[in-house]
Amino acid sequence: MKAAVLRDGEKTLRVEDVDVDRVGPHELLVQTSAAGLCHSDLNHLHGVFDIPRPSVLGHESAGIVVEVGSEVVDFVAGDHVITCLSTFCGRCERCLSGSSYLCAGSHSVRPPGAGPRLHQSGDEVHQFLNVSSFAERLLVHETAAVRITKDMPLDLAALIGCGVTTGLGAVFHRARVSPGETVAVLGCGGIGLSVVQGARIAGASRIIAVDLQQEKLDAATLVGATDVLRADRCDTAEAIRELTDGGVDHCFEAAGSVATAEAAVESLAVGGTATIVGLIPAGRTFPVQARLLLDDRRVQGAMMGARNFRLAMPKYVDLFLSGRLMLEEMVSSRIGLDSINDGFAAMEAGGSLRDLVVF
Repeated sequence: MKAAVLRDGEKTLRVEDVDVDRVGPHELLVQTSAAGLCHSDLNHLHGVFDIPRPSVLGHESAGIVVEVGSEVVDFVAGDHVITCLSTFCGRCERCLSGSSYLCAGSHSVRPPGAGPRLHQSGDEVHQFLNVSSFAERLLVHETAAVRITKDMPLDLAALIGCGVTTGLGAVFHRARVSPGETVAVLGCGGIGLSVVQGARIAGASRIIAVDLQQEKLDAATLVGATDVLRADRCDTAEAIRELTDGGVDHCFEAAGSVATAEAAVESLAVGGTATIVGLIPAGRTFPVQARLLLDDRRVQGAMMGARNFRLAMPKYVDLFLSGRLMLEEMVSSRIGLDSINDGFAAMEAGGSLRDLVVF
C-alpha cells in the first residue's frame, strides 16, 4: 500500500510503498476513506515531540473494515468505522472509573516477538498513535475503532476522529457549558471551530472567537461565534473582559500556545474556568496570577473529549445528520496522498481550517 512516511532528518513526508502484516486476533484491517491533517501531526513532523522513525503519521481517519481478527466480536467486514488514538483496555483503574480516554493503551501495542504491523522489506515502520492514518490501509487494535451508521459520509466522519471529538467533548463533558453562559475560544483551527460549535449547541449566550487569521474568524462566525477578535490587533484578555464586562464563564485554549493559555486564565470572570485543549509542547509552562485563583477561577485540561470515544462519536455523527453539527464548513480542501506536504505547508502558513486526504 501507499503511505506517507516520516524519516530521520526530514521534515516532509515521503509517499512510499509500505507492507501491512497479517491481521492479529484482536485487530482490524481498514480500507482508509479519508484522513484529516491535524496540527499535532505538524508538531511531530517538525520534531517538536520525539517519535521513533521511520513512522507513518496521521491519527484522524475513517474507513471500511476489510478483515477482522479471530477474536474480534464487535466488528465485521463491511462496517464503516472511525478510528481513534484513545484505545482503552477496559480493565485498568482509569477505564473502570469512567476515564477510559486516559487509559495508557499498552494492550493495543503488539507484544515483543509478534512482529510489526507495518514494515518495509522486513524492517519496522512505526505506527503513530495507534493508527497511522496517512496510509491506504489501517491495521489497528479493535479498541481503536468505533462502528458508525453508513448514512454518515466517510470523508467528513474522519474529522470526528480527533478534532471534532476533542473540541465538542471539552465543551460537553469537561467544561460542561450550560445554557446562557459566556464562552471565549482562543484559536480557530479544527479543534477551536469544534469548540465554537459545541458552545453553540450547548446554548451559550455569547461565543467570542479569537485568532490571527481573518479566514478562520469568518469560519467561526459561520459555525456559531457571536463575536470575533483579531489576536494581532488587541490584547486578547483585555478585549474579552471589555466585551463581557469582566470576563467569560469559560475560556478554551485551542491554539497550543503558552501565550494563549495565559490569556485564557486572564479572560475569566470570577468563578470562571479555563480549559486547555491545544497541544502545548512538552516542558513548556505558563504563569498564572495567584490572586485570580482566589476568586474561584479554575484551570483544567481536556484529553480527547474527556469521554470514551465509542460513546461520544456516534452521538456526534447524529448531531451532524440532524443538521446541528456543521462539518463541510470546516474543510479547507480535499487532497490526494501525494499532495500531503502541500497540505501541511498550507497549515503552517496559517490559512487552512482542516484539510482532508481522500483515498
